[in-house]
Amino acid sequence: MKLLTLALAPLALALSLPGAAMAHENHSTIAAGSTLLVLNAEGRTTRTPDLAIFNAGVTTEGKTASEAMSANAAAMNRVIAALKKAGIADKDIQTSSINLNPVYGQPVMGPNGQMIHEPRIIGYQANNSLTIRSHDIKGFGKVLDALVASGANQISGPSFQLSDPSTANDEARVNAMKSARARADLYAKAAGLRVVRIISISEGGGYAPPQPVYAMAKMEMAADAAPTPISAGQVETQMSVTVQFELAP
Repeated sequence: MKLLTLALAPLALALSLPGAAMAHENHSTIAAGSTLLVLNAEGRTTRTPDLAIFNAGVTTEGKTASEAMSANAAAMNRVIAALKKAGIADKDIQTSSINLNPVYGQPVMGPNGQMIHEPRIIGYQANNSLTIRSHDIKGFGKVLDALVASGANQISGPSFQLSDPSTANDEARVNAMKSARARADLYAKAAGLRVVRIISISEGGGYAPPQPVYAMAKMEMAADAAPTPISAGQVETQMSVTVQFELAP
């Protein structure tokens, strides 16, 4: 059986590079005198996202834990009502975290810089955060503005995604296979061989949406203020395959 790395010295460097072709013997799957070529290839495709996932929440403070939580609950009810009014469905609103923490004052220091009293609890801070899925990318800026107007003082995200990436994934798979076959033909021609058949195909990678960050603090907004501008751009789907080809004279 031939070894591609031995038969083609000029290609030895290329075969050693990451993602390039590798050759080795596999007596159980290819005929005597054939060469096994193993290729890793990637396929990509882009789409305009139709889903924005982001987090929004309210942080409130009070002299007591109960006061902080009560104020937070009232504010969050207004935020959730604003989301529903903006067209966000109940199934797309999910509580992601609730926190209550003490707020400490400054330590009391003596004239010589020594600490007389350690910091004491002077109040409490409550936080409630939501994970929100918005299917209206064009109206996403208005949703953010409605949140701020209703009392949200923490917003982070969005992550733009595809609500159903299956079609994009399939297109990336096809592109990956086309790339693998084209490279197999290239190596075969350079080696004076031909591609006989595909021995095996294995898949890796997948849909990986980008994670841009958007943040907004609570602010007073005029009634006629322009909506927050949002640019969704495109998201990329990437699939990788490992394909074994049999090459023969």
